Amino acid sequence: MSAFMSITARRTAAAVLAAGALVGTFAASASADPGGRSHRDRVEIARAQYDSPGWDNGSNRSLNKEWIEVTNTSRHTVNLDGWTLSARDGRTYTFHHYRLAGRSTVRVHTGVGRDSGRDVYQDRRRYVWDNRSDTVTLRDDHNRRVDTLAWGGDRHGDVRGHGRGHDGRR
Repeated sequence: MSAFMSITARRTAAAVLAAGALVGTFAASASADPGGRSHRDRVEIARAQYDSPGWDNGSNRSLNKEWIEVTNTSRHTVNLDGWTLSARDGRTYTFHHYRLAGRSTVRVHTGVGRDSGRDVYQDRRRYVWDNRSDTVTLRDDHNRRVDTLAWGGDRHGDVRGHGRGHDGRR
């Protein structure tokens, strides 16, 4: 009888060890999976043209030279449906049915236009971004801050790479 118990105990121990190794393998692969990272590591405000070139005459052409670029730095497509870009004064643009491919950028223009894969339009008749000082905030569909970009002081025109996520990281 003790020989039978010994075999059963060994089989049970082997099964427990195998299950532990299997769980450890899955946990390691899940933590190394770049798809498991938070979207704020993958989507950022890349650039802003807040002062459209030339005279701000309010024409649609001038309005569309004011834009914000949003970039997906990962290899995977991100669904931006319900995501928002907002100015400090509360004016907000909401993405509708838009998927940003991996390693791609979309330019969000202020004026009126026809949306495409690389350009979307807020369909506004007035400028959104203050030429002297403003902040643009990108939020996901759960209203979590993903990235911000601010300008002011002596900088003009095109701003690159000054965004910060809610955790202070770029």
